[in-house]
Amino acid sequence: MIKGVLFDMDGVLVDSEPFICKAAIMMFKELGISVSPEDFQPFVGMGENRYIGGVAEMHGINIDIEQVKARTYEIYKNIVRGNLSPLPGAQAFITKCRNKGLKLALATSADRIKMEVNLKETGLSMDSFNAIITGLDVKKKKPFPEIYLKAADSLGLKPDNCLVVEDAVSGIEAGKEAGCRCLAVTSSFDAAALNKADWICDSLLRVPEEVLNW
Repeated sequence: MIKGVLFDMDGVLVDSEPFICKAAIMMFKELGISVSPEDFQPFVGMGENRYIGGVAEMHGINIDIEQVKARTYEIYKNIVRGNLSPLPGAQAFITKCRNKGLKLALATSADRIKMEVNLKETGLSMDSFNAIITGLDVKKKKPFPEIYLKAADSLGLKPDNCLVVEDAVSGIEAGKEAGCRCLAVTSSFDAAALNKADWICDSLLRVPEEVLNW
């Protein structure tokens, strides 16, 4: 029986992926390195350490991850100001879940600074969630299940009573490994790549009814 919903953030509640990608490309350019958006695709949903670090490894670059990540966030905050909005259906789906009496958690691999920027810019309230877990709260990020196990525990629920809402392959793998049911939104990957999910939709405006009724 469903008792809780564990939301990923980027690609589920807000379309921030193009902006963090642009910010990271700009940061690498400051280092004299040319990278492409395609370089980042394998690391989507894994948190900025892996998102940036994976591309650095791909190009054989040694970086101070904390330093370059901080610079990337500085750029990110500037370019998203006034440019972020919730993805279609995000607020309505959160409200629907709350109206059904479900407990909600935000479980994002992003660092807290990015989470706070995103929620502020989109107008989504932290108060919408009973618990918030960020990438800084776990040792092993997605595709490892730790973040969803911790999110379920923070709500006082068992994972098999929780629905994970994700857009990334690594996130679906994490949710399923944790023992949750998963709803995939095809905002970042196509349906074929997300086929391990229990349900797939192209938008939170079109969530199948059975997703919240089990």
